[in-house]
Amino acid sequence: MKIGVAALAMLIVALVQGCSGLDMVNAVAPDGGVVETPGIAYGAHRRQTLDLYKPANVSGRLPTVLFLYGGSWKRGHKEDYAFAGRALARAGFLVAVADYRVYPETIFPGFVEDGAKAVRWLTEHADEHGGKTTGIHLMGHSAGAHIAAMIALDAAYLKAEGLSQDVLGRWVGLAGPYAFYPSKIDYVGAIFQHLDDENTARPITFVNAKSPPALLLHGADDTTVMPRNSRALASALNTVGVPAVARFYDGIGHARLVLSLSDPFTGFAPVLFDSVRFLKTGAFPETRTADRS
Repeated sequence: MKIGVAALAMLIVALVQGCSGLDMVNAVAPDGGVVETPGIAYGAHRRQTLDLYKPANVSGRLPTVLFLYGGSWKRGHKEDYAFAGRALARAGFLVAVADYRVYPETIFPGFVEDGAKAVRWLTEHADEHGGKTTGIHLMGHSAGAHIAAMIALDAAYLKAEGLSQDVLGRWVGLAGPYAFYPSKIDYVGAIFQHLDDENTARPITFVNAKSPPALLLHGADDTTVMPRNSRALASALNTVGVPAVARFYDGIGHARLVLSLSDPFTGFAPVLFDSVRFLKTGAFPETRTADRS
């Protein structure tokens, strides 16, 4: 019996929420029109590697995006997010999907340091692969959005790599825990419990007027990372004069948000369209009453 796209999508969402099934997502997502260069080392550790995706038969320098996946800072593999890299590449970007160290191999801020190291690699090598080495965009989902936010907002991480915030372009966060308190989340406690001040792990702590513009996308029905995180960070950025919008999608939870980046799941929510438009032009999605509340 042939399974319809809607039924298949629901099955995959259920599997993803159980931390499995991303191989199925990649199996049904389109992979044509993209040149892939896997397994490039950006550091010495075995998990400090990235996969590159770029559109085939495109000339000129492409805008560069670093994509960081989620997994509670404990798990994840860049290959599982090929669907995101391919979708963004077909939209006209050079995309790096990076692995980073996870618990128990590292604790905070090791994974943020890895993200900054990947940015440095792109500033040195993106041009060799057809991308721009300046104005590097960041994008992340869940724990990956937290890492992207820390890099974008706390200049110390890029400074440690000999870089300034000026190397960044814009950034898109998908369901990130920007205003959470690690001590209140038992299953990640060991990753942050060594901190004398847990505010050092909260991206919202580091909002400043030099922060890059941000588009914060969130499922309105997300119960894994509460939507108030995106609303609070957008408000804090606006307060210091940084362009930022939090956009909420009705009927969308944590897993569906990131799946919406690629066919056949783009019908869930316009995550890909909104992200691409913002990264390319700086234009925000149309604001709704629910987004402003």
